[in-house]
Amino acid sequence: MKKIIITITAFFIFQLAVNAQTLFIAKGKIEFEKKVNMWKDIDSWADEGDGNSWLQEIKKTIPQFELSYFNLLFDDNKTLYQPGRELPFDPKVPDWFRGPATDNIIFTNLGAQQSVSKKTVFDNTFLIQDSSRKIDWRITSDLRTIAGFECRKAVGRIMDSVYVIAFYTDQIITSGGPESFNGLPGMILGVAIPRINTTWFATKLELEEIKPQDLITPAKGKKVDQAGLLKQLQGPMKDWGKLGQRYIWKIMI
Repeated sequence: MKKIIITITAFFIFQLAVNAQTLFIAKGKIEFEKKVNMWKDIDSWADEGDGNSWLQEIKKTIPQFELSYFNLLFDDNKTLYQPGRELPFDPKVPDWFRGPATDNIIFTNLGAQQSVSKKTVFDNTFLIQDSSRKIDWRITSDLRTIAGFECRKAVGRIMDSVYVIAFYTDQIITSGGPESFNGLPGMILGVAIPRINTTWFATKLELEEIKPQDLITPAKGKKVDQAGLLKQLQGPMKDWGKLGQRYIWKIMI
């Protein structure tokens, strides 16, 4: 099956080819680069009195950013977010430092406002079945180009106190995004959450036919809803202080 990879240059060439008519996209695959600033994570641990000296020594031995890639398949009002291409393993980053829920698989039916997520939290695998996340977005006038698309900035809040900065394009009509983010008038191509030092930004869009069998709903794991998962996390992490709270945020996104 032929794929068309849209980069910034190719996107504008395509627009010229259709005589500057607006391009609306309803299906395809988007690659997202997830970037975690591990140095800032370490600094936040040190600020909480968790042993500044040894943490600073670890900081000298690991790269500043941990990168991973995810694909978002979308067809009209259905999306599937899952791990994408792999990078060579960097032995400098200890496994314990990589954190929980790094290989999430999330199926969302935007029409039915339902989602099913598979998340690995340390040694446990959870299957979270619940309504799709609702965020009270505030759309701004700020613009940014991401993967060749002009995107508008929006600001929202999740889990009561965690602010989310998102960038969406209305040229992709599916109102989804990476992880469980949705609810804007178009596709979210960029997300930043300063509280957990993490960003997700689209690197490319591939226009391809998405078949029903491509959008496979995850099915394995301990079944819970969002409230049930939160309750299970709060128990063992209640003595972890602010570090435990950050882990909960990273899992619940």
